[in-house]
Amino acid sequence: MEAVAASVIAVLGTLFGSGLTHSFQQRASRRNEQFTRNERLRQERLDAYSMYAGALLNYRRSLIDRWCYEHEPEKSIGEDETQVLARSYELGSQAQEALFRVEMLTDDPELVERAEAALKRVTKLHKAKDRADLKAQRTATRALIREFVAAAKRHVG
Repeated sequence: MEAVAASVIAVLGTLFGSGLTHSFQQRASRRNEQFTRNERLRQERLDAYSMYAGALLNYRRSLIDRWCYEHEPEKSIGEDETQVLARSYELGSQAQEALFRVEMLTDDPELVERAEAALKRVTKLHKAKDRADLKAQRTATRALIREFVAAAKRHVG
């Protein structure tokens, strides 16, 4: 009888140990999956936010070139109007696409507002009245892009 009791206790102990081990492994697996998911999301956000900032800078530069072509053609780099316009439209589309990716990946409405405000302001850059206005708008758009980057940094840090 003692042998049977010892065997039952041993079996129950083994089952309890197996169940406990399984529980710990499940918990560790869930933590690992959550960490992996969070890291993947962080990396996707980092890519999207930096891509958007880069797209804004490229679009901004093309609109400055467009302004120079329209207001100071003697200083143009040899492109014709069609090329200048096509490049600004293409880079504007790329910036808009990058904005959509930012909107899809962030859950912070303030960050989306900053991103939209920067694009809206950059889009108006080529409408500057004169060189002084262009300079002021360049400074303002650079600041908006940097503010977006600073805000985005909190999401990937």
